Amino acid sequence: MQNLVLLLGRILMAAIFVWSGYNKVVHYDYVQGLMVSMGLPAWSMPFIILWELGGGLALLLGLFTRPVALALAAFCVISAFIAHLHPEDQIQMINFMKNVAMSGGFLYVWVVGGGDLSLGKKLGLKWS
Repeated sequence: MQNLVLLLGRILMAAIFVWSGYNKVVHYDYVQGLMVSMGLPAWSMPFIILWELGGGLALLLGLFTRPVALALAAFCVISAFIAHLHPEDQIQMINFMKNVAMSGGFLYVWVVGGGDLSLGKKLGLKWS
């Protein structure tokens, strides 16, 4: 049962990153403009896509689960402060807190790992 719950948790946590990374690819110019308006350099877009889409897919599959979880926790905190820290806007503050809470979930994944139902475990990869 524990391994099924770990798999479900990975699927649910990966979904937002896979979806977001995919949407950044599909709407590249629009999202890049939005990110530049927040002060991020235009050249950062491919790295953000890789972090989201690549990290989300790796988490989903359970590949290098522990370091990926740590990287996604950092991503959540960084993006919370860059994009969502607007105390005057309740919706943005909810998004800020969502990112902080997701960081906590990723810290759990970092400690526990992906479980037996992960590709990394099946392949005998370290840090999965």
